[in-house]
Order: sequence, then structure tokens, then C-alpha cells
Amino acid sequence: MEEHSGMSLLHDGVPLLGFALVFVLIFRRLGIGATLGFLVAGALVGPQVLGLVGDAEGKMGIAELGIALLLFLVGLELSPSRLWRMRREIFGLGFLQVTLCGVAVAGIVWFATGSSLGAALALGLPLALSSTAQVLPMLQSAGRLRTPFGERAFAILLFQDLSIVPLITIVAALSRNPADQNGPPGWLLAVYTVVAIVGLILAGRYLLRPLFKLIGNLGEREMFVFAGLFAVIASAAIMEALGLSAALGAFIAGVMLADSPYRHELEADVAPFRAILLGLFFLAVGMTLNLHAIAERPFFVAGMAIALIATKAAIIMALGLLFGMKPRSAFALGVLLSQGGEFGFVLFAQAQAAFLVESEAASVFGAIVTLSMATTPFLMMATKRLRTEPEASAEGLDGPQQDGSNAVVVGYGRFGQTVAQMLIGQGIPVTIVDTDVEMIQVAGEFGMKVYYGDGTRLDILRQAGAEDAELLLFCQDGDGLDTEKLEAIHHSFPKATIFVRAYDRRSVMKMKGAPIAGAVREVLESAMVMARRAMAAVGVDMQEADKTEAEYRRRDFERLKLQRESGDLYAGRDGIFTPAGQAAAAAADLEAK
Repeated sequence: MEEHSGMSLLHDGVPLLGFALVFVLIFRRLGIGATLGFLVAGALVGPQVLGLVGDAEGKMGIAELGIALLLFLVGLELSPSRLWRMRREIFGLGFLQVTLCGVAVAGIVWFATGSSLGAALALGLPLALSSTAQVLPMLQSAGRLRTPFGERAFAILLFQDLSIVPLITIVAALSRNPADQNGPPGWLLAVYTVVAIVGLILAGRYLLRPLFKLIGNLGEREMFVFAGLFAVIASAAIMEALGLSAALGAFIAGVMLADSPYRHELEADVAPFRAILLGLFFLAVGMTLNLHAIAERPFFVAGMAIALIATKAAIIMALGLLFGMKPRSAFALGVLLSQGGEFGFVLFAQAQAAFLVESEAASVFGAIVTLSMATTPFLMMATKRLRTEPEASAEGLDGPQQDGSNAVVVGYGRFGQTVAQMLIGQGIPVTIVDTDVEMIQVAGEFGMKVYYGDGTRLDILRQAGAEDAELLLFCQDGDGLDTEKLEAIHHSFPKATIFVRAYDRRSVMKMKGAPIAGAVREVLESAMVMARRAMAAVGVDMQEADKTEAEYRRRDFERLKLQRESGDLYAGRDGIFTPAGQAAAAAADLEAK
């Protein structure tokens, strides 16, 4: 029997993983997202289409561990400092989004289906949640996760993840399952919840943290994986034994370790398991979808998906405007979060177990979530022009003015800001010129006056007062300056000492013979600071570090001199430190001794 079970698992694993691999790659390539790839793959291999894999319910039981691990990782994100910094967005914007969208969508479900109020709430409230698994990768790939827009989207998603716990509690309170009815009353369940949460937090502080400290001292890195999985499964099992949500237990396990020094290690170790099991969860959901029930009501599924998207987008956009977002950004936030989410499947299963909805209804509303998720990438592409802020205009911005500055700083990015602020700190009057309109506006919010203009043009420099300035500091990105341009600038403003930010040694080579006081490679000094700190961390004596730095500077200077004279990037390559070269030098020293 055991051998047959093992063979069955291997037999099922081949089509499951094979179809998942193919469809996830296709959907990723189309920009639709991995979640839908897993759902489609599960539906195809399941009993209702190709019938290659059976026992979807059994696989769902294993796969739900993926949801537990997802909530565990969400809990790990909730360090007190981050919660406090984002408190307005999380508990203001997030709370309003879940509440208003949940009530509005539940009302639509009640009106459209004529179901009981309990069933409408059990189906409608989960639809207020968006897809964390779909939205976060979209923000990351667009490079917007750490922007103010991305942080607001993340805050809403974070509160949605937090709201899983009260939503599960609401479904349990509405339950018509006799087994649930014979269980403890609601008030006692609430007491159990509070006691269990406090108990788990105390266990985390006084049992788990010492355990992780012991593992860290022993250097047994792989044991972090075991200990992390143990924390998740044990917490989930305790909550389930008390008749509470296993997902809540996993979430609390994450929260109680969020402030520990082992958070990042746990995140890195547990994340691969979460990704695999979450994929298996979506495969199992796809297998359990009642495709016949969906096929019987295609217009209802499509209509409800449209109503869901339109309702959520409108409410989230209104809330974005209320919280001070620009109209285009608020609209973008609404479109981005307009779909249903993966936790809808979890809550629909809870509602089904609570006898609030039939299995057909759970499948139909699962299809609504799936369809809404499928539309998001296409909606984002279709609304790109409406969502994108028009390029900031320089109209109305001041051009540079002669205001008696001793220094003209061209470029106010991360490099120019440091240069300008240090000069201002020494009491040297500075005129700053930049062409980045957004940067100029942001600088104004911090009390800095930055003028608009291309500071490499002679007329703009003259307008900025370069004829009387003692310093001309070119701090802009890129390598647009060469010897010819710098000679023209020096000829026009002979009183000024010129310094140039260089992108790399190639940029320095382009300025061969230029009348400048110095070219500073933008990452050279910071790289040497890190190298010195790294040496100190492994016990290198500081006098030895000084010698190494001095030797590196000497070699670098000589190599750069040869490169500028010859115009050959490979000139002086013997001056580079290499492992072979250092080994030979060490051998020579040994022989000399």
C-alpha cells in the first residue's frame, strides 16, 4: 500500500510539475503572472479536463501549508518600526479599502444572487482582497516597490493580509455547520484567540528566540530551516487544536519573530518552501474548480468580474485622492488592486466548510477571482497613457540667476547634493543648476533653490554667474563632457577652478589634457571606504590597510596616467592587483627573507 502511494505521488508529480512549468513560463512571458499559470495548469490536469491527476482534496491539504508559510512571511515583515512609519497608510487607507470594498461587493453579490446575508458576506468580503502574489512582482519588475506609490500599494496589501484573520473569524461566526455550532460560543472563541496569541508571542520571546540564538552560535545554518518550519507548523497546529485558524497561528509565528535578529535568515530559508507550496496550492485550486458550473453561467462570471473590477477600482481611486494622491496615481492604484486575490480561494473553502455556500458557488466565485486576476496585466497596459503622469514641464521654473555665488554646481542628483550641501555648510554661496524638473520640485520642498537649465551650455553658465564664480563643479550623471567642451568652458570663464564628476576611467580618458583641477570618479572613494571596513572586519591591522590603500592609489594613478597618455584602456594592466600577482609577490618576499 505504501509503495503504491509512493508511486502515485511520483505519477501525479510528473504531469503536475510539467504542466505548471509550461504554463507558468508562457504566462510569465505574456506578462500575466505565475498565479494564473498554476490555476490553468491545475484545471487542465485535473479530473474535469484531461484527468491525469486525481485526489485534488488530498493535495489541497498539503498545499495549504503554502498559505501558512505566506502568512508567516507576512508576519515577519511587521516589525514595530515599519508598522509605525506606515501606520497611516496601513491602518487608515488599508482599513478603509477592505471595509468599503468588502461591503460594496457583498452588496452586489446579495443583489445579483439573491442569497442570504451570511452567504453574501462570506462571498463578498473575500473579494475585497487583492492578489499579493500578482501585484508585488508587478511593482518589483517596474521598479516602483520602494516609491511612495509602491509603498501605498504595499500598505493596502499588508492590511489585506492582516484582515484574513478577522475575515476567517467572521465566516466562523456565521457558520451553519453543526460541528461548528456544537463548538464553543463566539465570545469564548474570541477569548481563546486572545489567549493563544499572547501565549504564542510569549513562547516566541522566551523559547524560540533562545533556540535560534543557540542554532546561530553553533553555526548550523540548515537548522534554521527546520526551526523555522517547526515554528510555523507548531503555531498552526496549536491554533487548529483550539478550533481557530491555522493560518492565524502561522501569521503570529511570523510576528513574534519580526523583531528578532534572525528575521532575514528565516525569510531567506523559508521563502523557497513557500513558493513551491503556494504553487501547489494554486494547482490544487485549479483542479478543484467546478468547470461545469462555470460553463453553465459564463455571463454571470464575466459580469461579476467586471462589476468587481469597476467597484474596487472606483473605491480605491477615491480613497487615494482622499489620502492626497494625484488623480493619475490614484487611478493607477485602483487599476492595480482591482482584482480578487489568492486568499479568496481560502475564504471560499472556509465558507463552504461552514455550510454558508454550496461547492458550485465556491467554484463560480473562484472563477470570478481568476478572471479578474487575468485582466489586471491587460488593464495596466490598456490604461498606461491614462495612468502615466505627463512629463513635468519646465514652464514657470526660474532660469539660473547671477546671485553672487562663489560656486556653480551643475547637477543636483545624489552626487551633486552632497557636494552642494558641504559647500553651503562651509558658508560658500552656491548656485545649483539642473534639467530634472521633478528633482527641482522635490529640492524646493526641502528648502533648496535649484534653477532649471542645461549647465553644460555656455550661455546658461554665464546666466548663472560663472564669470564671477571661483568654482565650477560638474556633478551631473553620464559622461557628456570631453576635452573640447571643457576647454571652451575654461576659455569663457578663466577665473573659475573646474572639477568634474567622472563616470569611470573611460570618462577620465575622454578629458585628457582638459584644463580642469580634477576629475573625481563617482564610486572610487566610497568603494575604498567599504574595502577598508571589510579589512577591519576580518582583523587586518589598520597600518596594513593604510599601506594597501596607498599602494592601490599609487598603482591606480600610474595606470590611469598611462591610459590617458596612450588612449588605450589596457595600458598599465600589470598594475592591477590579481591573486596570481599577490602570490608571486608573497613568494618573492619570502625568498628575500
